[in-house]
Amino acid sequence: MRDPRTQLVLAIGGDQRAAGILQTAGGFTRHPDPSTHYHRQPVTMPVEQQRLRATAASYALMACGYSTFLDPSLNVFATHDSDREAAHRYLTYLTELARKTDEGPVRAAVLAEIAAPETGVLPRLREVLVSVWTSWGNQVPADPMDGGPVQRLMDITTVLSRKARKIEELRTHATRSPSSAAPAAPPAASAKKSSRPRP
Repeated sequence: MRDPRTQLVLAIGGDQRAAGILQTAGGFTRHPDPSTHYHRQPVTMPVEQQRLRATAASYALMACGYSTFLDPSLNVFATHDSDREAAHRYLTYLTELARKTDEGPVRAAVLAEIAAPETGVLPRLREVLVSVWTSWGNQVPADPMDGGPVQRLMDITTVLSRKARKIEELRTHATRSPSSAAPAAPPAASAKKSSRPRP
């Protein structure tokens, strides 16, 4: 939470494990109080860093099973115009459209929305992943052969790029209606056997 009087970012409660997560992920420091122990971020931490690290700490705590409340003003994923909800509605719309259509052009349009270069869902997701592994890679020693998490994320991102291109290639096939089965060729007429005895 952000103290409305002092504007300090505070975290109250939690055990020793939670305290470690707050300190590591959120940059909080522990401050004993006569009635309770609490954590707060340094006064000198820039506001955007406060939000980023408070959000990171909150999600890290939830991943470890803790119940948390993150002040919406500190949540970097909270948007004023409900962009996140709009994105979910958009994906739900594509899902329903793909499920209900039996028309090739509509099916192709759905695939285009998913994999179109630069504007498709998968290419935009790739941009997010590239940003994650780039910033992450700047914080760890570079060793492409170590098979560490940054390298694995980069490999996954590369595979995603290839799959997006494959889906884009399949779009042209999706425009075609299912071909009707070719009619079976009539059986060849069997030669009539001669009733005359052979000489």
